[in-house]
Amino acid sequence: MCTHTPRCPSADSPDREAAIVVAGHPEQGWSLLCNAVVLFEDTGELLPDGQVVAPHRPVALV
Repeated sequence: MCTHTPRCPSADSPDREAAIVVAGHPEQGWSLLCNAVVLFEDTGELLPDGQVVAPHRPVALV
């Protein structure tokens, strides 16, 4: 459970990526957020329930 003030967004919240990093591993390309979401450097996510969120980087319009 989050002990930060203000509280971090939950894993099922649309703004879940705004949670605080509790374990960062940039050399491996991932970070564990306070809400138990694993965030990958390509913007993909692994949610606590095992769901995978595909990378969702913005596409540059040319």
